[in-house]
Amino acid sequence: MRMSSLRLAFLIAGIAALQGAAGVSLAGAAAHVESSPLLATASQFLMIHAAAGLGLAALVRTTPRRAANWLAFIALALQAGVTLFAGDLTARVVLNGKLFPLAAPIGGGLTIVSWCALAVWAAFAMLRANSLQTPPES
Repeated sequence: MRMSSLRLAFLIAGIAALQGAAGVSLAGAAAHVESSPLLATASQFLMIHAAAGLGLAALVRTTPRRAANWLAFIALALQAGVTLFAGDLTARVVLNGKLFPLAAPIGGGLTIVSWCALAVWAAFAMLRANSLQTPPES
């Protein structure tokens, strides 16, 4: 089943909301339960990327379908990477061990690649928008 841009936007926004809630919870835990720079870092990553996810959800909703599908894929990859990275940092504090071997580097790498993919997507979207504009008449 293919997902519409509207449903993808809602999925991205829902994940972002959960990331924001997790980020605030981890900030509270870092301040009141376990003073850990790992929890503080996980919290910051989740909250920053939650805001980015909401922005991307809005952009998916206003973008033509084919470009929106690419953007949604990038947004979901970004969210997966951040969740994996923050999850591993949290597991190191809460479980006294890693989520699984290389979880943090994989999550961090996916996050970086997703941000780079977003930059490429934006460049192509700008070029496409420029080519669609008609030159002013003289």
